[in-house]
Amino acid sequence: MLRNIGPMELIVILFLALLLFGPERLSDRFGDLGSALRSFKEGLQGDYTATNQQETDNSS
Repeated sequence: MLRNIGPMELIVILFLALLLFGPERLSDRFGDLGSALRSFKEGLQGDYTATNQQETDNSS
């Protein structure tokens, strides 16, 4: 279903979102999304580091 979305369609969707929400609210939403993704990646990295540390401790 989403295979037929090209660059022109994405531009139209972003333009409509800009018209609906306005530049200020849209930048707030993308900022919130960026913060959520950043914290998710940090959480994954923390889990990976903790797992590797436990494996290192167990092999000693």
